[in-house]
Amino acid sequence: MFRFALLLVFPFISFAQKVDEQHQLLWEISGNGLAESSYLFGSFHSNDKRLFHLSDSTFYALDRAKVVALETDVFSLFDEWDTRISSVDVNYDNAGQPYVSSSNPSETYYGDEDGMPQFLDAFFQQYCYNADKAFSPLESVDFQLNLLSDFNLPDFSNMRLESLLMDKEDMLEMYLTGDIYKLDEMLRASLALYPDGYDKLIIGRNETMAQEIDTILRNGDVLFCAVGAGHLAGNTGLINLLRRKGYQLRMITASYSEAPTKERVHVFSHRFYEYSNDSLGLHARFPGKPKILTPENDEFDLKLVYRDFGQGNSYELEVYPRTQDIGLEQIAENYIASPMQSPVRRIQLDNGGEAYEGLADSYPEGLYWARVIMDEESFVVIKAYGGNKFMNSPRAQRFFEQVWLD
Repeated sequence: MFRFALLLVFPFISFAQKVDEQHQLLWEISGNGLAESSYLFGSFHSNDKRLFHLSDSTFYALDRAKVVALETDVFSLFDEWDTRISSVDVNYDNAGQPYVSSSNPSETYYGDEDGMPQFLDAFFQQYCYNADKAFSPLESVDFQLNLLSDFNLPDFSNMRLESLLMDKEDMLEMYLTGDIYKLDEMLRASLALYPDGYDKLIIGRNETMAQEIDTILRNGDVLFCAVGAGHLAGNTGLINLLRRKGYQLRMITASYSEAPTKERVHVFSHRFYEYSNDSLGLHARFPGKPKILTPENDEFDLKLVYRDFGQGNSYELEVYPRTQDIGLEQIAENYIASPMQSPVRRIQLDNGGEAYEGLADSYPEGLYWARVIMDEESFVVIKAYGGNKFMNSPRAQRFFEQVWLD
Protein backbone atom coordinates (compact mmCIF):
# COMPACT_ATOMS: atom_id res chain seq x y z
CA MET A 1 0.00 0.00 0.00
CA PHE A 2 2.83 2.38 0.90
CA ARG A 3 4.62 1.77 -2.39
CA PHE A 4 1.37 2.35 -4.27
CA ALA A 5 0.96 5.68 -2.50
CA LEU A 6 4.55 6.58 -3.35
CA LEU A 7 3.86 5.83 -7.00
CA LEU A 8 0.98 8.31 -6.91
CA VAL A 9 3.27 11.00 -5.55
CA PHE A 10 6.27 10.18 -7.75
CA PRO A 11 4.75 8.84 -10.99
CA PHE A 12 8.00 9.03 -12.96
CA ILE A 13 10.01 6.71 -10.72
CA SER A 14 10.85 3.30 -12.14
CA PHE A 15 10.75 0.49 -9.60
CA ALA A 16 13.47 -1.56 -11.31
CA GLN A 17 15.69 -0.31 -8.54
CA LYS A 18 17.18 -0.80 -5.13
CA VAL A 19 14.88 0.25 -2.27
CA ASP A 20 16.02 1.27 1.22
CA GLU A 21 12.96 1.47 3.46
CA GLN A 22 15.05 2.54 6.49
CA HIS A 23 16.42 5.68 4.85
CA GLN A 24 14.86 8.63 6.69
CA LEU A 25 16.42 11.69 5.07
CA LEU A 26 13.58 12.84 2.77
CA TRP A 27 10.14 13.87 4.08
CA GLU A 28 7.05 15.02 2.23
CA ILE A 29 5.26 18.08 3.67
CA SER A 30 1.53 18.29 2.95
CA GLY A 31 -1.74 19.43 4.49
CA ASN A 32 -2.37 22.71 6.28
CA GLY A 33 -3.80 24.25 3.12
CA LEU A 34 -0.92 23.36 0.78
CA ALA A 35 -2.04 22.89 -2.82
CA GLU A 36 1.06 20.80 -3.61
CA SER A 37 3.51 18.82 -1.52
CA SER A 38 6.87 20.26 -0.49
CA TYR A 39 9.93 18.46 0.84
CA LEU A 40 12.29 18.48 3.83
CA PHE A 41 15.69 16.87 3.40
CA GLY A 42 18.40 16.09 5.95
CA SER A 43 21.83 17.09 4.65
CA PHE A 44 25.45 16.66 5.74
CA HIS A 45 28.00 19.45 5.35
CA SER A 46 30.68 17.65 3.35
CA ASN A 47 31.77 17.17 -0.27
CA ASP A 48 32.29 13.40 0.09
CA LYS A 49 31.16 11.87 -3.20
CA ARG A 50 29.07 9.23 -1.42
CA LEU A 51 26.69 11.95 -0.27
CA PHE A 52 25.74 12.75 -3.86
CA HIS A 53 24.25 9.32 -4.55
CA LEU A 54 20.89 10.80 -3.68
CA SER A 55 17.71 8.78 -3.95
CA ASP A 56 15.54 9.05 -7.06
CA SER A 57 12.86 10.73 -4.97
CA THR A 58 15.31 13.36 -3.74
CA PHE A 59 16.25 14.31 -7.29
CA TYR A 60 12.55 14.37 -8.19
CA ALA A 61 11.75 16.67 -5.25
CA LEU A 62 14.70 18.97 -6.00
CA ASP A 63 13.86 19.16 -9.70
CA ARG A 64 10.19 20.07 -9.23
CA ALA A 65 10.77 22.62 -6.46
CA LYS A 66 10.24 26.31 -7.21
CA VAL A 67 12.07 27.45 -4.06
CA VAL A 68 15.22 26.00 -2.46
CA ALA A 69 15.79 26.81 1.21
CA LEU A 70 19.03 26.13 3.09
CA GLU A 71 20.34 26.97 6.53
CA THR A 72 22.18 30.03 5.25
CA ASP A 73 23.54 31.78 2.15
CA VAL A 74 27.09 30.44 1.94
CA PHE A 75 27.56 32.06 -1.48
CA SER A 76 27.56 35.44 0.25
CA LEU A 77 31.02 34.49 1.60
CA PHE A 78 32.63 34.14 -1.83
CA ASP A 79 34.66 37.33 -1.42
CA GLU A 80 35.89 36.40 2.07
CA TRP A 81 36.35 32.68 2.47
CA ASP A 82 38.98 30.44 0.89
CA THR A 83 38.30 26.95 2.26
CA ARG A 84 41.76 25.57 1.41
CA ILE A 85 43.57 24.48 4.54
CA SER A 86 47.12 24.52 3.11
CA SER A 87 48.92 26.39 0.34
CA VAL A 88 50.25 24.91 -2.89
CA ASP A 89 53.98 24.30 -3.44
CA VAL A 90 54.93 24.90 -7.09
CA ASN A 91 58.19 23.94 -8.81
CA TYR A 92 59.46 24.83 -12.30
CA ASP A 93 60.97 22.71 -15.04
CA ASN A 94 63.91 23.72 -17.26
CA ALA A 95 61.56 25.56 -19.65
CA GLY A 96 60.06 27.58 -16.82
CA GLN A 97 56.80 25.65 -16.86
CA PRO A 98 55.29 25.40 -13.37
CA TYR A 99 54.23 22.13 -11.85
CA VAL A 100 52.99 21.09 -8.41
CA SER A 101 55.35 18.70 -6.70
CA SER A 102 52.55 16.80 -4.95
CA SER A 103 49.65 15.00 -6.61
CA ASN A 104 47.90 14.46 -3.28
CA PRO A 105 44.49 16.14 -3.01
CA SER A 106 44.59 19.38 -1.04
CA GLU A 107 42.40 19.46 2.05
CA THR A 108 39.58 21.93 2.64
CA TYR A 109 37.22 22.61 5.50
CA TYR A 110 34.64 20.44 3.73
CA GLY A 111 36.82 17.54 2.61
CA ASP A 112 39.43 17.58 -0.15
CA GLU A 113 39.96 17.77 -3.90
CA ASP A 114 38.87 14.16 -4.41
CA GLY A 115 35.36 15.10 -3.34
CA MET A 116 32.75 17.06 -5.27
CA PRO A 117 33.44 20.72 -6.16
CA GLN A 118 30.79 21.98 -3.71
CA PHE A 119 29.80 20.47 -0.40
CA LEU A 120 26.26 19.08 -0.46
CA ASP A 121 24.34 22.15 0.74
CA ALA A 122 26.30 24.46 -1.56
CA PHE A 123 25.60 22.05 -4.44
CA PHE A 124 21.88 22.57 -3.81
CA GLN A 125 22.40 26.36 -3.85
CA GLN A 126 24.48 26.17 -7.01
CA TYR A 127 21.77 24.14 -8.74
CA CYS A 128 19.10 26.54 -7.48
CA TYR A 129 20.70 29.55 -9.16
CA ASN A 130 21.80 27.70 -12.30
CA ALA A 131 18.25 26.40 -12.77
CA ASP A 132 16.78 29.86 -12.12
CA LYS A 133 14.88 28.88 -8.98
CA ALA A 134 14.22 31.10 -5.97
CA PHE A 135 16.56 30.80 -2.99
CA SER A 136 15.66 31.41 0.65
CA PRO A 137 18.11 31.19 3.60
CA LEU A 138 16.64 30.20 6.96
CA GLU A 139 19.36 31.97 8.97
CA SER A 140 21.79 34.79 8.27
CA VAL A 141 25.52 34.14 7.99
CA ASP A 142 26.14 36.64 10.78
CA PHE A 143 23.77 34.73 13.05
CA GLN A 144 25.64 31.46 12.49
CA LEU A 145 29.04 33.07 12.97
CA ASN A 146 27.97 34.79 16.17
CA LEU A 147 26.27 31.67 17.47
CA LEU A 148 29.37 29.54 17.07
CA SER A 149 31.94 32.12 18.14
CA ASP A 150 31.84 30.66 21.66
CA PHE A 151 33.48 27.50 20.37
CA ASN A 152 36.70 29.35 19.42
CA LEU A 153 37.02 27.84 15.96
CA PRO A 154 39.46 29.51 13.53
CA ASP A 155 38.22 31.73 10.72
CA PHE A 156 35.14 30.43 8.92
CA SER A 157 35.60 26.80 9.95
CA ASN A 158 32.74 27.40 12.38
CA MET A 159 30.40 27.43 9.37
CA ARG A 160 30.83 23.69 9.42
CA LEU A 161 29.12 21.90 12.31
CA GLU A 162 31.26 18.81 11.77
CA SER A 163 34.26 20.86 12.98
CA LEU A 164 32.88 20.35 16.49
CA LEU A 165 32.37 16.61 16.27
CA MET A 166 34.72 14.04 17.77
CA ASP A 167 33.96 11.24 15.33
CA LYS A 168 33.26 12.94 12.01
CA GLU A 169 33.81 9.80 9.94
CA ASP A 170 31.54 7.76 12.23
CA MET A 171 28.94 10.52 11.94
CA LEU A 172 29.21 10.42 8.15
CA GLU A 173 28.87 6.63 8.09
CA MET A 174 25.77 6.87 10.25
CA TYR A 175 24.35 9.60 8.03
CA LEU A 176 24.78 7.39 4.96
CA THR A 177 22.55 4.75 6.58
CA GLY A 178 19.79 7.37 6.70
CA ASP A 179 18.95 6.71 10.37
CA ILE A 180 18.23 10.21 11.64
CA TYR A 181 17.35 9.00 15.15
CA LYS A 182 20.68 7.25 15.76
CA LEU A 183 22.38 10.24 14.14
CA ASP A 184 20.65 12.46 16.69
CA GLU A 185 21.95 10.27 19.51
CA MET A 186 25.51 10.53 18.20
CA LEU A 187 25.17 14.28 17.79
CA ARG A 188 23.95 14.70 21.36
CA ALA A 189 26.84 12.61 22.69
CA SER A 190 29.45 14.48 20.65
CA LEU A 191 28.15 17.95 21.54
CA ALA A 192 27.96 17.01 25.22
CA LEU A 193 31.62 18.02 25.37
CA TYR A 194 30.50 21.66 25.05
CA PRO A 195 28.34 23.38 27.71
CA ASP A 196 24.80 23.67 26.32
CA GLY A 197 26.25 22.72 22.92
CA TYR A 198 23.24 20.71 21.72
CA ASP A 199 20.75 23.27 23.03
CA LYS A 200 22.56 26.15 21.32
CA LEU A 201 23.36 24.49 18.01
CA ILE A 202 20.27 22.35 17.49
CA ILE A 203 17.24 23.00 19.73
CA GLY A 204 17.51 26.77 19.83
CA ARG A 205 17.76 27.05 16.06
CA ASN A 206 15.02 24.55 15.22
CA GLU A 207 12.22 26.84 16.40
CA THR A 208 13.50 29.68 14.21
CA MET A 209 13.99 27.47 11.19
CA ALA A 210 10.54 25.90 11.58
CA GLN A 211 8.99 29.37 11.60
CA GLU A 212 10.91 30.36 8.46
CA ILE A 213 9.87 27.15 6.69
CA ASP A 214 6.25 27.80 7.65
CA THR A 215 6.46 31.32 6.17
CA ILE A 216 7.87 30.01 2.87
CA LEU A 217 5.25 27.26 2.66
CA ARG A 218 2.42 29.75 3.12
CA ASN A 219 3.56 31.56 -0.04
CA GLY A 220 2.33 28.52 -1.96
CA ASP A 221 5.38 27.52 -4.02
CA VAL A 222 6.77 23.98 -3.96
CA LEU A 223 9.71 24.00 -1.52
CA PHE A 224 12.81 21.84 -1.27
CA CYS A 225 14.35 22.58 2.12
CA ALA A 226 17.69 21.04 3.09
CA VAL A 227 19.08 21.41 6.61
CA GLY A 228 21.64 19.42 8.56
CA ALA A 229 20.17 15.99 9.28
CA GLY A 230 20.74 16.57 12.99
CA HIS A 231 17.86 19.06 12.93
CA LEU A 232 15.20 16.54 11.87
CA ALA A 233 14.63 13.97 14.61
CA GLY A 234 13.37 14.13 18.18
CA ASN A 235 10.63 15.92 20.03
CA THR A 236 12.23 19.30 19.30
CA GLY A 237 13.27 18.39 15.73
CA LEU A 238 11.88 20.04 12.61
CA ILE A 239 9.64 17.10 11.74
CA ASN A 240 7.67 17.38 14.97
CA LEU A 241 7.78 21.18 15.05
CA LEU A 242 6.21 21.37 11.59
CA ARG A 243 3.59 18.79 12.58
CA ARG A 244 2.64 21.01 15.52
CA LYS A 245 2.09 23.83 13.05
CA GLY A 246 -0.51 21.69 11.29
CA TYR A 247 1.51 20.08 8.50
CA GLN A 248 1.59 16.38 7.70
CA LEU A 249 5.09 14.95 7.32
CA ARG A 250 5.62 11.53 5.77
CA MET A 251 8.91 9.76 5.24
CA ILE A 252 9.58 8.96 1.57
CA THR A 253 11.26 5.63 0.98
CA ALA A 254 14.64 5.91 -0.72
CA SER A 255 14.92 4.13 -4.06
CA TYR A 256 17.85 4.02 -6.46
CA SER A 257 17.46 3.16 -10.14
CA GLU A 258 20.21 1.36 -12.00
CA ALA A 259 20.03 3.97 -14.76
CA PRO A 260 19.89 7.70 -13.92
CA THR A 261 16.35 9.04 -13.82
CA LYS A 262 15.45 12.00 -16.00
CA GLU A 263 15.22 14.20 -12.88
CA ARG A 264 18.79 13.28 -11.85
CA VAL A 265 20.02 13.98 -15.37
CA HIS A 266 18.14 17.30 -15.39
CA VAL A 267 19.60 18.40 -12.05
CA PHE A 268 23.18 17.63 -13.09
CA SER A 269 22.66 19.26 -16.49
CA HIS A 270 22.63 22.70 -14.86
CA ARG A 271 26.41 22.90 -14.72
CA PHE A 272 27.00 26.57 -15.54
CA TYR A 273 25.85 30.10 -14.84
CA GLU A 274 25.98 32.54 -17.74
CA TYR A 275 26.94 36.09 -16.75
CA SER A 276 26.63 39.07 -19.11
CA ASN A 277 27.17 42.79 -18.61
CA ASP A 278 26.09 44.65 -21.74
CA SER A 279 27.45 48.02 -20.63
CA LEU A 280 30.94 46.55 -20.30
CA GLY A 281 30.54 44.07 -23.16
CA LEU A 282 31.60 41.33 -20.73
CA HIS A 283 30.50 37.70 -20.92
CA ALA A 284 31.57 34.82 -18.68
CA ARG A 285 30.54 31.29 -17.86
CA PHE A 286 31.06 30.29 -14.22
CA PRO A 287 30.37 26.93 -12.53
CA GLY A 288 27.65 28.76 -10.58
CA LYS A 289 26.34 32.23 -9.79
CA PRO A 290 29.24 34.52 -8.80
CA LYS A 291 29.13 37.22 -6.18
CA ILE A 292 29.14 40.67 -7.77
CA LEU A 293 31.32 43.28 -6.08
CA THR A 294 31.18 46.97 -6.90
CA PRO A 295 34.11 49.25 -6.08
CA GLU A 296 34.19 51.55 -3.09
CA ASN A 297 36.63 53.71 -5.02
CA ASP A 298 37.79 53.98 -8.63
CA GLU A 299 40.10 50.97 -8.41
CA PHE A 300 38.02 48.75 -10.70
CA ASP A 301 34.66 48.80 -12.47
CA LEU A 302 33.50 45.35 -11.42
CA LYS A 303 34.66 42.22 -9.63
CA LEU A 304 33.11 38.75 -9.82
CA VAL A 305 34.02 35.88 -7.48
CA TYR A 306 32.92 32.25 -7.48
CA ARG A 307 34.32 29.50 -5.26
CA ASP A 308 34.02 25.73 -5.10
CA PHE A 309 33.92 25.44 -1.32
CA GLY A 310 34.25 21.65 -1.40
CA GLN A 311 37.45 21.44 -3.45
CA GLY A 312 38.74 24.92 -2.64
CA ASN A 313 38.80 26.26 -6.22
CA SER A 314 38.31 29.96 -6.98
CA TYR A 315 37.36 31.81 -10.16
CA GLU A 316 37.60 35.62 -10.30
CA LEU A 317 37.25 38.49 -12.76
CA GLU A 318 38.35 42.08 -12.24
CA VAL A 319 37.33 44.68 -14.84
CA TYR A 320 39.32 47.92 -15.04
CA PRO A 321 38.85 51.03 -17.19
CA ARG A 322 41.58 51.85 -19.71
CA THR A 323 42.58 55.27 -18.42
CA GLN A 324 45.89 55.36 -20.26
CA ASP A 325 46.88 54.41 -23.77
CA ILE A 326 48.98 51.40 -22.80
CA GLY A 327 49.15 48.03 -24.51
CA LEU A 328 48.13 44.64 -23.27
CA GLU A 329 51.71 43.56 -22.64
CA GLN A 330 52.25 46.47 -20.26
CA ILE A 331 48.97 45.68 -18.50
CA ALA A 332 50.08 42.07 -18.08
CA GLU A 333 53.38 43.19 -16.54
CA ASN A 334 51.49 45.38 -14.09
CA TYR A 335 48.75 42.92 -13.10
CA ILE A 336 50.34 39.46 -13.31
CA ALA A 337 52.98 39.23 -10.60
CA SER A 338 54.74 36.26 -12.15
CA PRO A 339 57.72 34.51 -10.53
CA MET A 340 61.01 35.01 -12.36
CA GLN A 341 61.21 31.29 -13.15
CA SER A 342 57.95 31.39 -15.12
CA PRO A 343 57.45 34.48 -17.29
CA VAL A 344 54.11 35.60 -18.69
CA ARG A 345 53.44 34.47 -22.25
CA ARG A 346 51.37 35.81 -25.11
CA ILE A 347 48.33 33.77 -26.19
CA GLN A 348 46.57 33.92 -29.56
CA LEU A 349 42.80 33.61 -29.00
CA ASP A 350 40.41 31.69 -31.25
CA ASN A 351 38.50 34.91 -32.05
CA GLY A 352 41.63 36.51 -33.51
CA GLY A 353 42.46 38.57 -30.45
CA GLU A 354 45.29 38.11 -28.02
CA ALA A 355 45.82 37.65 -24.31
CA TYR A 356 48.68 37.35 -21.87
CA GLU A 357 48.72 34.48 -19.41
CA GLY A 358 50.90 33.13 -16.65
CA LEU A 359 51.34 32.12 -13.06
CA ALA A 360 51.10 34.87 -10.45
CA ASP A 361 51.86 35.07 -6.76
CA SER A 362 50.27 37.67 -4.52
CA TYR A 363 48.34 38.13 -1.29
CA PRO A 364 45.76 36.89 -0.38
CA GLU A 365 45.37 34.42 -3.23
CA GLY A 366 48.83 32.89 -3.06
CA LEU A 367 49.77 31.20 -6.35
CA TYR A 368 47.18 31.51 -9.10
CA TRP A 369 46.82 31.33 -12.85
CA ALA A 370 45.97 34.64 -14.50
CA ARG A 371 45.07 35.95 -17.95
CA VAL A 372 44.44 39.52 -19.14
CA ILE A 373 42.30 40.53 -22.12
CA MET A 374 41.43 43.98 -23.40
CA ASP A 375 39.14 46.02 -25.63
CA GLU A 376 39.05 49.75 -26.38
CA GLU A 377 37.32 50.69 -23.12
CA SER A 378 38.35 48.08 -20.53
CA PHE A 379 40.73 45.32 -19.62
CA VAL A 380 39.93 42.21 -17.62
CA VAL A 381 42.17 40.32 -15.19
CA ILE A 382 40.98 36.70 -14.96
CA LYS A 383 42.16 34.53 -12.06
CA ALA A 384 41.75 30.86 -11.20
CA TYR A 385 43.38 28.86 -8.43
CA GLY A 386 42.92 25.90 -6.13
CA GLY A 387 44.81 23.02 -4.58
CA ASN A 388 47.47 20.63 -5.87
CA LYS A 389 45.26 18.89 -8.42
CA PHE A 390 43.64 22.07 -9.70
CA MET A 391 46.93 23.88 -10.24
CA ASN A 392 48.31 20.84 -12.09
CA SER A 393 45.29 20.65 -14.42
CA PRO A 394 43.99 22.65 -17.42
CA ARG A 395 40.89 23.77 -15.51
CA ALA A 396 42.12 27.35 -15.11
CA GLN A 397 42.70 27.65 -18.84
CA ARG A 398 39.29 26.14 -19.60
CA PHE A 399 37.73 28.84 -17.43
CA PHE A 400 39.75 31.54 -19.19
CA GLU A 401 38.31 30.43 -22.53
CA GLN A 402 34.80 31.07 -21.16
CA VAL A 403 35.45 34.80 -20.60
CA TRP A 404 35.37 37.34 -23.43
CA LEU A 405 34.70 40.95 -24.31
CA ASP A 406 32.49 41.95 -27.24
